[in-house]
Amino acid sequence: MGCVFSLPEDRRDAAERTPTTRETSFIEKMKKTGKNIIVFYGSQTGTAEEFANRLSKDAQRYGMKGMVADPEEYSMGELSRLSEIKNSLAIFCMATYGEGDPTDNAQDFYDWLQENDDEDLSGLNYTVFGLGNKTYEHYNAMGKYVDKRLGELGATRIYDLGMGDDDGNLEEDFVSWREQFWPAVCEHFGVEASGDESSIRQYELKEHTDINMNKVYTGEIGRLKSFEVQKPPFDSKNPFLAPVTVNRKLNKAGERHLMHLELDITGSKIRYESGDHVAVFPTNDSALVNKLGQILGVDLDVVISLNNLDEESNKKHPFPCPTTYRTALTHYLDITHPPRTNVLYELAQYASDPKDQENMRKMASSSPEGKALYQSWVLDASRNILAILEDMPSLRPPVDHLCELLPRLQARYYSIASSSKVHPNSIHICAVVVEYKTKTGRTNKGVATNWLKNKLVTDNGHKSTVPMYIRKSQFRLPFKSTNPVIMVGPGTGIAPFMGFIQERGWLKQQGKEVGETVLFFGCRHKNEDYIYQEELEGAEKNGVLTQLNVAFSRDQDHKVYVQHLLTKNKEHVWKLIHTDNAHIYICGDARNMAKDVQTAFYEIAEEVGGMTRTQAVDYVKKLMTKGRYSQDVWS
Repeated sequence: MGCVFSLPEDRRDAAERTPTTRETSFIEKMKKTGKNIIVFYGSQTGTAEEFANRLSKDAQRYGMKGMVADPEEYSMGELSRLSEIKNSLAIFCMATYGEGDPTDNAQDFYDWLQENDDEDLSGLNYTVFGLGNKTYEHYNAMGKYVDKRLGELGATRIYDLGMGDDDGNLEEDFVSWREQFWPAVCEHFGVEASGDESSIRQYELKEHTDINMNKVYTGEIGRLKSFEVQKPPFDSKNPFLAPVTVNRKLNKAGERHLMHLELDITGSKIRYESGDHVAVFPTNDSALVNKLGQILGVDLDVVISLNNLDEESNKKHPFPCPTTYRTALTHYLDITHPPRTNVLYELAQYASDPKDQENMRKMASSSPEGKALYQSWVLDASRNILAILEDMPSLRPPVDHLCELLPRLQARYYSIASSSKVHPNSIHICAVVVEYKTKTGRTNKGVATNWLKNKLVTDNGHKSTVPMYIRKSQFRLPFKSTNPVIMVGPGTGIAPFMGFIQERGWLKQQGKEVGETVLFFGCRHKNEDYIYQEELEGAEKNGVLTQLNVAFSRDQDHKVYVQHLLTKNKEHVWKLIHTDNAHIYICGDARNMAKDVQTAFYEIAEEVGGMTRTQAVDYVKKLMTKGRYSQDVWS
């Protein structure tokens, strides 16, 4: 995964304040601040970090003091010293990323666990909650590994491993686990919950009346003014503002909008390889932000800071401060996802109607009717925070508490649809605009895709720019260009293969011998959404694509998908895999397509390779381990 990270924003201003060395001992910090519970998180999109914050906050209900910690910031070899603190406990909220990998910030901790066999953690009390997604092959691999490994090194598990499934209801899994976890803690340490169920603010509001506007954040992710004065290296804390040079609609007809964008990275020193992801930082729709301001009756342009009440915390603010409510709701906060139950629980106190208050608290409990209410009223109805406020007129929370509770708006990842050999200064994105009607009759729009759709090449004479950085991937063409490749990517899953095809064409031009290049692509209708048709047919004509197989799912009575075309070509596909050492690549939807395609490969191994199903499954697993079966999938 090997991402190069600079200091995150909160660490960066700590570094600016004190030029001395950074405190890497969480034990010393816990002793100094009287904490006995530490919650580590491995987080890629912020959810595990959010859960860690909730658990740390819970601790005070049990007369304990918690702190949240990023394992990347501390020396994890100190876990063995946790026994020096009375009644101490380490909680790990660990998300699994991609194909069973640790998240970027947990990579070093993962390596440490793997390498240190002689570590004695016998004084360590711990528990693990894993965040995963059942549609992926390696479900919750990271949570399972940390749980098992700490036990092997002698630590004491005080409550069972929790497993959250993002394909189901991650929030519900967490709430249920947490509700059983705390009684287990009470029993283990002989403590009791205080009856205090009221929500405790984590930040206090400061309004700035006469502040110099040059000191106010206007949407930057890290350093103040980083969007005005751009300095490499560019990464997740310091994105590059890439001008949009092309934005065109790909499909000829149909109600969807498929788009192709090109971002110019000239002069940025950014390098990428085919198969990498480009991460973009979108902004929320100003109409939504304005409506929120209206309904809550606030002046969105007030300059504010939310300051952590815990002086010792590394996280001074929930998002870059000082800033305005408008900037926070536009650039920093997620206002479009249905809110998690802890947000409803904490906002309940502001509902003037006792019935509303009761319902909001019920939705945050783990009672069957509460869970069902949250599922139907919030999730199934896709109600975001604005819809909840519109449909619950008695609920009018103060805007600063709402801003404290909403999760951070996250970067969105797209598979790069170009090759740097052919386009060293340009990154191509292929995406479908997300827009759908909800059960309440509202239209919900995908944040990033609608924002990208509106990135016109020149907007009133200005260049449109997209804040972006590169995320390295394991999705790579074979090292030997003579190896055949089999690419399966319906719809926008074609993206990385456009890069692969460009690269194989470039290798051919260099006079290299290139193995067979076979593509299985699928769309709905040939004359509507056969995207990149000219490029693909051109590549087939000049021999770069040795075989172009396209499934048009809706052009005939029965549905035809990529897996059907694979089975139709089973003899040739099997020869490429079994005899010619082909590499297989799958990109697109994880829930259905990737599973069906994998099953098609099992069937080919059975029918042509004469294997039993067990042998076939084992055969495909071995291909994965050898790096000859790669997936770049999303759900």
